[in-house]
Amino acid sequence: MQKNNEIKLNYYLSPLSFLYGIGVWLRNRLFDWNVLHSEQYSIPVICIGNLSVGGTGKTPHTEYIIRLLKDKYRIAVLSRGYKRKTSGFILADSGSSSLEIGDEPFQMKNKFPDILVAVDANRRRGIQNLLSLPEKDKPEVILLDDAYQHRYVHPSLSIVLSDYHRLFYHDKLMPTGRLREPINNINRTDIVVVTKCDKDMKPIDFRIIEENMKLRAHQLLFFTSIVYGEIEPVFPSEARSLNHKAIEKEDDILLISGIAVPTPFIREAEKYSNKVLPAIFPDHHTFSKSDFKKLDTTFEKMTSPRKLILVTEKDAARLKNNPLVPENWKKSLYYLPIVIQFCNGQSFDETIKKHIITFQKNSTLQNKYE
Repeated sequence: MQKNNEIKLNYYLSPLSFLYGIGVWLRNRLFDWNVLHSEQYSIPVICIGNLSVGGTGKTPHTEYIIRLLKDKYRIAVLSRGYKRKTSGFILADSGSSSLEIGDEPFQMKNKFPDILVAVDANRRRGIQNLLSLPEKDKPEVILLDDAYQHRYVHPSLSIVLSDYHRLFYHDKLMPTGRLREPINNINRTDIVVVTKCDKDMKPIDFRIIEENMKLRAHQLLFFTSIVYGEIEPVFPSEARSLNHKAIEKEDDILLISGIAVPTPFIREAEKYSNKVLPAIFPDHHTFSKSDFKKLDTTFEKMTSPRKLILVTEKDAARLKNNPLVPENWKKSLYYLPIVIQFCNGQSFDETIKKHIITFQKNSTLQNKYE
């Protein structure tokens, strides 16, 4: 079980956290008092967010909901497109790049080409643009990526994620810790999902977390763990298919990571080989010419005949259309996809589906009697 003292906190920055907390408190009160206005919409808007900064697994959880709903509803994902080189509203198409829409929206558009993926820092404007599409293209459900703090939109359902190894109730406000807002603001959400759970968790571990969260009666709690898929080539036309079981313990792996929490990725790679060399970059890192030069020098020094470069799925999205990727990498560059697995997945699925059906039914009745 994760202990509070295992989380690194910068207590010397507590005065800044106090001032930051005052600002967050005031902003939230302005929404609560209707001084600042939250807009509701005529279709289900499901927000997937968190209380903390990054690393809780929003993208794989958003993808889980896409898989759950896409065969029955027209789905749109709306993100701000973090670190993209563009601004304003953009509706992704088959030619969109990660530089235009951001790495996570690019990843989702490539995985699910039939859904709508849009980016806009102004979520309210983004939703309005999506609802202005022709009737045949207009979404029936919108998934808001990382928008729990974007209170100008009032979602029909909110889901907050919390990393099992850094549970929000053990954390502190930025910059002392990683919380974007105080822990009591968890009360705004409908669902809490504890992510990245260890496979050997016992029933008592689940109960302890549930008790410590002190959720309200209507709030639901779920638990998920990461499941790694088969290794995939970043450039399929250049590299051979590769099963991780074919990797030998003495094969060199240059592991490149630009995600918030790379530890599980590193541990997974170390199951395949004894010679894993991690190269860790900040979350959403844009790889530069000098980065590639240093990494290529390191890779060239590796001596095993079947050496390879392994990246995260999110990093692969940035590398696919990066012209700076060395040509000699393309036959050796692979990524490791992940999906999430619910400990009580059927119940979660039913909750999401029921919400949409109930929302649409209530919306129909409301329109009928207006």
